[in-house]
Amino acid sequence: MRSFLAAVLITTIVVLSGNAFALCVDNEYANLRNGPGTTFAKTWEVYKYMPFAEVEKKGDWYKVKDVDGDTHWIFGKLITTKYKCAVVKNEKANVRTGPGTNFKETDFSPVLRYYSFKVEKIEGDWVKVVDQDGDGGWIYKPLLWIP
Repeated sequence: MRSFLAAVLITTIVVLSGNAFALCVDNEYANLRNGPGTTFAKTWEVYKYMPFAEVEKKGDWYKVKDVDGDTHWIFGKLITTKYKCAVVKNEKANVRTGPGTNFKETDFSPVLRYYSFKVEKIEGDWVKVVDQDGDGGWIYKPLLWIP
């Protein structure tokens, strides 16, 4: 019984810690829609590195959940699972030159809600990020949504 519970626990940890259901926009921008096809109304236009949680797949389209818990559809060729992404979930977030409040803010800090990044590294409560223009820094993890 112990080995069975250990196997279940390990499987749960692997599933929860992996990014098998995390998707990132891998295009300059992407249109989100309210159904799986270009004939459906556009619900939101997002930019590179916007993260989503996969809900379901229908053909070449993915139903995804965003930082606010809303669902949309996105064409599969516009997304990837090759890296992790993050989006600012608060009104704004300071971007710092290192992992801590004792580091200076970068020139483009602060960034506003819905600003998306590629995740380069996570150190404790700090996330090293880079945006689509190549600007980067560190953001306090609780200010980000990383599915």
